[in-house]
Amino acid sequence: MSTTALLAFVLTTVLLVVTPGLDTMMLLRMVVGGGRTAGIVGGFGTTLGCVVWGAASIAGLTALLVASRLAYDVVRYAGAVYLLWLGASSLYRSWRGRRGPDAPPAEVITPAQALRVGFTTNLLNPKIGVFYLSLLPQFLPTSDGHTGWAVLLVGVHIVLGQLWQLVVVYLAGWAAVALTRPAVRRWTERATASVLIGFGLKVALDSGARG
Repeated sequence: MSTTALLAFVLTTVLLVVTPGLDTMMLLRMVVGGGRTAGIVGGFGTTLGCVVWGAASIAGLTALLVASRLAYDVVRYAGAVYLLWLGASSLYRSWRGRRGPDAPPAEVITPAQALRVGFTTNLLNPKIGVFYLSLLPQFLPTSDGHTGWAVLLVGVHIVLGQLWQLVVVYLAGWAAVALTRPAVRRWTERATASVLIGFGLKVALDSGARG
């Protein structure tokens, strides 16, 4: 594998990582509900999910997602249901009996919950596995012994993703003074919950290409 190919992969990964998406919304939700600690732990949960997907990709297990529409749809619908449940339950707690400006926050997210949500959300996103199967081969050498390079590229993606998550958590924590005001926090939680529902519907309805 050439240095040029490695740099091209790093650039591509950076662009994909910094593009706002589901992981970014989840981190914001965790910081608002549990502070920077919950955000950092939740981001670590997402990273663990990427480790599982990367290992499965290197072992060839995620090829099943590309080869089988049923396997892909099972994971996709499970992820959609999980996102819809997260968003709907958060939205319900935010609105239930919380009308006054000095009402308590709608939801408190503990580090343990953040870890579970980050890990589960990532693990139930089949597009992560498809990402590894579709992108990595384009940067791997055609000669034998490319497994080591695959491990390296997966590691690069995981490290860059983790670093970006720390940046997002830091920036969100810096704005926490404004975000944690009762009225602002409730509307922020409602906004992020609505986005989660939107992502859930998108995942459920998106039957596009798997590779």
